[in-house]
Amino acid sequence: MKSKPEPRQGIKQYLSFDEFFNQDLTCAVSTRILGNMSLVYGKTENSLKNRKVFLNKLNINPADLVAAQQVHSANVRYVSQAQKGRGALDKKTAIPATDAMITDKKKLPLGVFTADCLSVFLYDRVQGVIGIVHAGWRGSKANIIAKTLKEMNDRFGTCPDDLRVALGPLIRDCCYQVGDDFKEFFPLTTRQRGNRFYLDLASENKGQLLKLGVKIENIYDPLICCSCDQDRFFSYRQEGEKSGRIISLIMLK
Repeated sequence: MKSKPEPRQGIKQYLSFDEFFNQDLTCAVSTRILGNMSLVYGKTENSLKNRKVFLNKLNINPADLVAAQQVHSANVRYVSQAQKGRGALDKKTAIPATDAMITDKKKLPLGVFTADCLSVFLYDRVQGVIGIVHAGWRGSKANIIAKTLKEMNDRFGTCPDDLRVALGPLIRDCCYQVGDDFKEFFPLTTRQRGNRFYLDLASENKGQLLKLGVKIENIYDPLICCSCDQDRFFSYRQEGEKSGRIISLIMLK
């Protein structure tokens, strides 16, 4: 297992996607400079403090955060104002068994936690609806993106033409070695190099988005690999059970 490199000077404490979303949203990803954001994984004794620092930088009340008990499912939940603060300060209050959340409510921050899995930010600029998705290989295999878009369409009439989508940092196919059975799960995005197989999870989800009708010009990919860039991001593949988590957050202003 690789050791974690020393942080480079000048690394940003978080990445902002606000400009891509035309300033209508607060949309950001923490880096490991701000520490572990999970109350479940890695060293959690400072996680609440770390969340507070990050959210304060975004002018968000840390007690307003909505988080879920992520289980690598394809379960999607609508979040109302009544659920504000669930999972913010206590893991027991997080929305159970959920890996994607949507809302049309302003000032309601939604967050997912990752350390190699993909986070996906969704914004319907016409209906004023947002979504955040935790998409590991299991969720991607279960079509969590399609199920999230269906929930947005059923509730709000979201049209794929109106969506803007950003991908968060994840482990990419340069590092994501998988078994040969993944050729059956993801035939178009499992690549063979020598006698090894690698999954391109970003391309898999981009392909699913395109198939659903999202325009390629409305999908933003920062091209970050968590496994390659351990001074900025946590990587479960590299760090194992001790790995912390970054937070991907989205909120309607």
